[in-house]
Amino acid sequence: MEEENEVVKTFAELGVREELVKACERLGWKNPSKIQAEALPYALEGKDVIGLAQTGSGKTAAFAIPILQALLEYVYNSEPKKGRRPDPAFFACVLSPTRELAIQIAEQFEALGSDISLRCAVLVGGIDKMQQTIALGRRPHVIVATPGRLWDHMSTTKGFSLKSLKYLVLDEADRLLNEDFEKSLDQILEEIPLERKTFLFSATMTTKVRKLQRACLRNPVKIGAASKYSTVDTLKQWYLFVPPEYKDCYLVYILSEMPESTSMIFTRTCHDTRFLALVLQSLGFRAIPISGQMTQSKRLGALNKFKARECNILVCTDVASRGLDIPSVDVVINYDIPSNSKDYIHRVGRTARAGRSGVGISLVTQYQLEWYLQIEKLIGGKKLPEYPVEKDEVYSLWERVQEAKRLSKMDMKESGDWKKRRGEDDEESERFLGGNRGGKFKKSFKKFKQ
Repeated sequence: MEEENEVVKTFAELGVREELVKACERLGWKNPSKIQAEALPYALEGKDVIGLAQTGSGKTAAFAIPILQALLEYVYNSEPKKGRRPDPAFFACVLSPTRELAIQIAEQFEALGSDISLRCAVLVGGIDKMQQTIALGRRPHVIVATPGRLWDHMSTTKGFSLKSLKYLVLDEADRLLNEDFEKSLDQILEEIPLERKTFLFSATMTTKVRKLQRACLRNPVKIGAASKYSTVDTLKQWYLFVPPEYKDCYLVYILSEMPESTSMIFTRTCHDTRFLALVLQSLGFRAIPISGQMTQSKRLGALNKFKARECNILVCTDVASRGLDIPSVDVVINYDIPSNSKDYIHRVGRTARAGRSGVGISLVTQYQLEWYLQIEKLIGGKKLPEYPVEKDEVYSLWERVQEAKRLSKMDMKESGDWKKRRGEDDEESERFLGGNRGGKFKKSFKKFKQ
């Protein structure tokens, strides 16, 4: 504890200007988080920074504060022209892999810059492009964007250019480098100035991120833990090995045990989010789905209902697992185990944020066992404890859950949302349709316990 106390400094002691210190205080940030305390001194000096930080660690402020401070100093240190100080447009650009994260980052910039007349624009898909063009015409200081929509504006919006850009931020860099964004990102990097400051932030370090680091950053300072994947100490993680046909019963049992908790449930497909949310609603739970197939306004509406606790269960795909700061998520449930084990880190990172405690529970069937074992390997070979349940109570839920699934399927068919799942009789879809596979389950569970 004494060692921790030695490294804790105030924002002012780290060199943050008074205007921004006041903004931090107004937002309730008394002291910098670990990643902020480590990154701010180097970023404020004007160095390129690579920040490897667990989700929920406050990395947005770790790059927003230095950018706003540099903007202020640029304005104050420049020679006034015709009695007016310069008002630098397109000073910084932040790239994000998801629309929701981009909007959230912009909100944090606006909150920190509210006393200095900061102008910020968000460029993401799913929102009217003409409105964004008008916003660019106001010459914002900071642009927060997804790569595809930013490149769309750079190549088609008359008069818009990032030739004067001073700061580039790549947030959730590992996700930005997947196939969906790679081409747009390469095009953007070719057009923006080489003489700039670059911040690269991510919860995980991958081979692609290392390549980007060499190509994009100049003598960067590396901040945070080594490239080891980890979860925060305040997160309590459990697994539950379940028969596929009773998987929904186990889920309902867990949710019934913690009725007042806010929970995020991760499924594999957009179709599953809708169906599972309907099932839970039929059983009296306040559940709402969010997925990439929803319109932007519906996605934001679902998020806002969850944040306001109108609904305390958010059923989602991995679109919600990156960067979103949803306060006080108590429980994350992996209804489907992610096939990419690194996505597990981002999913459970939605809870136990900013020093709070949280719970992560993974429902494992024999069909997802290999993926689960990869997760245990990724987090340092840590064997997670089994979540305690009363199996008789779980099995007693069977009829109610089956009826809720039947009604939900009818609702989706009537609305035209029902899609026949792969083969409708393959092993993985058994969890929705029921079926007797107990023999295989017992055999897999015995092997797993060994």
